[in-house]
Amino acid sequence: MRDRNILLLGGGGFIGTALARRLYENKFTVHVLSRHFPDRQISPNLMFHKGNLDDKEILERLLPECRTVVHLASSTTPGSSSRQPVLEADKNITPTLRFLDILQGYGNVHIIFVSSGGTLYGNPESTPVNETHPLNPLSFHGAGKVALEAFLRTFSILPEKNTTIVRPSNVYGPGQSLRSGFGVIRTMLEHVLRGTVMEIWGDGMSVRDFLYIDDMLSALIRLIDFPYDNNTYNVGSEIGYSLNQLKEIIETVSGKKLSAVYRPSRKSDVKTIVLDSSLLSEKIKWHPTISLKQGIEFTWKWLKNQ
Repeated sequence: MRDRNILLLGGGGFIGTALARRLYENKFTVHVLSRHFPDRQISPNLMFHKGNLDDKEILERLLPECRTVVHLASSTTPGSSSRQPVLEADKNITPTLRFLDILQGYGNVHIIFVSSGGTLYGNPESTPVNETHPLNPLSFHGAGKVALEAFLRTFSILPEKNTTIVRPSNVYGPGQSLRSGFGVIRTMLEHVLRGTVMEIWGDGMSVRDFLYIDDMLSALIRLIDFPYDNNTYNVGSEIGYSLNQLKEIIETVSGKKLSAVYRPSRKSDVKTIVLDSSLLSEKIKWHPTISLKQGIEFTWKWLKNQ
């Protein structure tokens, strides 16, 4: 059935890998397109395809089967493109526009675009921040997300094209790899495990909200059930923690001291961002279920067993 067929673009990352597994467990047929994985078929309902999100030959084979496309592909981080704005265009914006060009030939399509809740709003006037707050990114990575959202919003005006934009907070949990620029919880736990020193930019008082991977997955799967949706949603815990508070929780959970050295803050660092997720909660009756301490406990246990 076409309605149960899902295409994950950039499905080889942390969220994509976990989402593919969860969709498969929920009896969806899942096609994962990623440049990180070789072609392989795990089962008739879970298939991996090696390629980029603008790979026309592969997409023309998969799109007739898939009503829903979850766009998770991102080839940069806030740090990797800090001095190279053209990197955002080459790695993220242009490939997505090529994908949309291909997608114009297919009707009744629902795109779920996983954007960013932490890089779009800049330093908001107050928190928690809802979706109507002005966008004021402090990094080229964030600016690239704003541009992609604008293109996707325009794309959704076309007949039989529906776009849901998801702006998650800091997603973490088991299965997350170390990647520069993302995953402060994963990074802190790695330093605790190895007994190494972590750099913290600023005084540790910057505030973020953190979302456990299972809560992120439940939100995405529920949104898949709304094929004609054209809204933008924040997805977060709605509870902010400073990096110093996060450090204390990690030390409590692990029973070990996290050695840290504090560096001068950077202009691209957001001071405080906590997302208001009430719009999503009203739409799909979704609420996060895993507390930060619980999530860190699960992640720490997973990391120790690797």
